[in-house]
Amino acid sequence: MASEDPAQDGKGSSDPRLDSLDMQLKKVRHAEKLRSGYKDQVPAKGMRQGNRVLTELIAGPAGGALLGWFFDRTFGTTPWILLVAMFLGIVVAFRNIIRISNERPE
Repeated sequence: MASEDPAQDGKGSSDPRLDSLDMQLKKVRHAEKLRSGYKDQVPAKGMRQGNRVLTELIAGPAGGALLGWFFDRTFGTTPWILLVAMFLGIVVAFRNIIRISNERPE
């Protein structure tokens, strides 16, 4: 059945109604882009700053805990180096967050 329909085999001429619809859609999409001022959107600086803050909140304490756990296992001082390293990771994370928050979004 599909072989009887010339639009389905790719060799026949296309349907003029579909071509007209396609052209109308292209015109409408182009007009909408012009109307809305569409441009290639890049993430806003505020969004990037938020992602950096989230990364610092996760990576600082996690990195400190990982290093602390490793040194505790190495030196047999469980849990003291872990606690100190995690605390230092939190301090470094908050210092970096303060630094990030001092940058103003555009």
